[in-house]
Amino acid sequence: MTDQDDGAKATGERIAKYLAHAGIASRREAEKLIEAGRIAVNGKVLTTPAFKVTAADDITLDGEPVGAKPETRLWRHHKPEGRLTTHKDPEGRETVFEHLPKSMGRVISIGRLDLNSEGLLLLTNDGELARILELPATAWTRRYRVRAYGDVKDSQLEKLKDGITVEGVTYGPIEASVDRRTGANIWLTVGLREGKNREVRKVLNALGLQVNRLMRVAYGPFQLGALAKGETEEVKLSVLRDQLGKLYPLDTDGYPAGSGHVTGPVKTGTAKAKPRPQRPGGGSGPGRKPGGKRPGAPGRGPDSSSGKPAGGKANANRRRRP
Repeated sequence: MTDQDDGAKATGERIAKYLAHAGIASRREAEKLIEAGRIAVNGKVLTTPAFKVTAADDITLDGEPVGAKPETRLWRHHKPEGRLTTHKDPEGRETVFEHLPKSMGRVISIGRLDLNSEGLLLLTNDGELARILELPATAWTRRYRVRAYGDVKDSQLEKLKDGITVEGVTYGPIEASVDRRTGANIWLTVGLREGKNREVRKVLNALGLQVNRLMRVAYGPFQLGALAKGETEEVKLSVLRDQLGKLYPLDTDGYPAGSGHVTGPVKTGTAKAKPRPQRPGGGSGPGRKPGGKRPGAPGRGPDSSSGKPAGGKANANRRRRP
């Protein structure tokens, strides 16, 4: 199925992008679904991703209808060590997604944390948002707290700002500093903008350090904060819109700008839209007792890539945590 009339081409949206917005998969994964013959439009199986669709088209995955594109949502999740960032594991190991609340629906991760890493994992129902936030060009800093066996000179860490090549792989600028030394171990804070596979472990290993604990504490302006291991908390729409800004504009209802979504009616004499219904999965998060103190956790300061940290202590007195 490849031919389309000029009207559809002018007003439609690429099928892979549509599926990504609908939370089915990332653009790349959506293209693989099309190549496998699992996507059909108006009863005809697609054979190429070079096809545009509109909301009026009947789109199916394995014969099941693909619903209308939902509003964009984002969650902060504290991934424990020992869980894979994948939907299914052939070896039957635990995954992040099988422990998430069912009310979240289908979500995908923005980037990954390997099996032995822990900390902040961003989850979204919008594959297009995931793709944008993963791009090196977006330049959001991923910040980690690292414990490693061995020692390193400050001059060695300083050179990482110019990038480094390890086993034929070139890594971009990395910010790294020593927090403290405890016996045979050393604690560091590491910030990078690319997030290549096992980048922190490989780079530090090249400097003679053996990483034995790795925790991501921030991804751009979003921070781990006080989330307990395994806990998931949704970022409020107002915070999400503020932090994404022009990078990925959202309308007042949380839909991507230009998606064709029509905002609800506006009351006479006011610029505010009709109140949105309660979004499921929100609230103060599981395990929180009213009036109770939040357990401490690393990664509370503002991230260098944004002056408005989300999920950190600095916002506690002027607005609810995202």
